[in-house]
Amino acid sequence: MAVMVTGGAGYIGSHAVKRLLADGQEVVVLDNLSRGHKAAVDKLVALAPDRCHFVRGDVGNRDAVLATLRKHSVDSVMHFAAFALVGESVDEPVLYHRNNMSEVVELVDACLQADVQRFVFSSTCATYGEPKVVPISEDEPQKPINPYGVSKLHVEHLLDDVTTASQRAGKAFSFAALRYFNVAGADADGILGEDHDPETHLIPVVLQCCLGQREHVTIFGTDYATPDGTCVRDYIHVEDLVDAHVKVMRCLVPGDRRKYNLGTGEGLSVRQIIDSVQRVTGQKLKVLEGQRREGDPAQLFANPARIRDELGWSASITDVDQSVASAWAWFQKHPRGYVGSK
Repeated sequence: MAVMVTGGAGYIGSHAVKRLLADGQEVVVLDNLSRGHKAAVDKLVALAPDRCHFVRGDVGNRDAVLATLRKHSVDSVMHFAAFALVGESVDEPVLYHRNNMSEVVELVDACLQADVQRFVFSSTCATYGEPKVVPISEDEPQKPINPYGVSKLHVEHLLDDVTTASQRAGKAFSFAALRYFNVAGADADGILGEDHDPETHLIPVVLQCCLGQREHVTIFGTDYATPDGTCVRDYIHVEDLVDAHVKVMRCLVPGDRRKYNLGTGEGLSVRQIIDSVQRVTGQKLKVLEGQRREGDPAQLFANPARIRDELGWSASITDVDQSVASAWAWFQKHPRGYVGSK
């Protein structure tokens, strides 16, 4: 039996594929390469040519996906393929509702037709909107404030409905929705890393300054009600993240509907991240202070107690310098991403 990883050419998806291959699993990578990287897939296929199969295609092409699921006897799907830029979702809501929601309806339909039993969904803390209680537990009301968060929440509702119907029909479908916060770092072997265009994530943006690709770092808002006045976020290492996905996938039994927040449970401020990058790289960066960005909550970090209590999972990398160091090692070898590899 095989696992299909949608979006397996992207940042998180590629790390998930690498982990599954290391576990001896057969993996089908489904990606249309609109935002993923063929170079990442090539590296993964080279690791296990007989167990890693790349299919270029859209998750919304139901018939093609169904044929692929059946051809490779897929019994589990990890779904990472999505657009994930909040600002872009506000400007282009139709794009996000189509790609992150409508196409997933076709994917799930194909999974049901192929008798896929386990579906692990890459969800987001954006489904919570602006939470009243931090750290955020799974019991916090889900009130997304942008189309990105709305599109992810709709898929959670879809999976709930499908699981209910599957149970009534005596079938074995189950799912997990994993809601996470800020993902950081790169794999320990230096094969895979973070390569986005445009890059909006804080750690890569600051590291690009170290590479001379940006003149300065801008802190957007210094008057928040936080210890140093800057926004606080939860940064989970990408390898910890995929470890949680694998652990959850393996525990799913027919009818399961598990929903977990994934994070370290601790928040780090923008200034703390910049300080970490300067420590790790030994560089002093030019830092400017700007105005707040609309819609940026002061603090967003997880309460990961549920997955710890139920599955015994917790983040193993909690030193931010370790996450930054792994990302810096990647960027030094790949200053222009996969295209600019050394």
